[in-house]
Amino acid sequence: MQIRDFTEADWAQVWPIVEEVVRAGDTYTYDPAMTAEQAHDTWIARPPGRTVVAVEDGRVLGTAKMGANREGPGAHVATASLMVDARVRGKGVGTGLCRYVLEWARTSGFAGVQFNAVAESNTSAVEIYRRLGFEIVGTVPGAFAHPELGRVGLHIMYCDLTATPHPSSGPADRPATRPR
Repeated sequence: MQIRDFTEADWAQVWPIVEEVVRAGDTYTYDPAMTAEQAHDTWIARPPGRTVVAVEDGRVLGTAKMGANREGPGAHVATASLMVDARVRGKGVGTGLCRYVLEWARTSGFAGVQFNAVAESNTSAVEIYRRLGFEIVGTVPGAFAHPELGRVGLHIMYCDLTATPHPSSGPADRPATRPR
């Protein structure tokens, strides 16, 4: 698997991934009725932010967008969002994308990475993030309306990049394709 910068030619494969995740309504706070145009405007980060795709044999397996979490005094903390094609979940794509985000944030000089809204019911994502050094720093009770579980909490998760690197994010675990 290679992780590289998104190009407009990738949108034809990225949109179905975004559409499936958004329509399911069980992990992201995006409007399930979001159009392809709205999704493009939301998902494709403008510089200095970045959008990448994880590809294998010409097929987009997942995507991530990243950038500063806030402007001004909060600009030293990054944020990111990741989505993986349902057909390849559980095969390391999300982990690879998250490792990529962490390396990008480190090399870009960010002090940490903050995920603002991780549905507590998204246990696979929470497990990956914790394994890679994120901590749950807070949970907003009932802030996410899950289509089957009702209202569940939204975790705020943080990975401090100024601390000693987490054992699971050492050099052997860094993405093969390094951020520029």
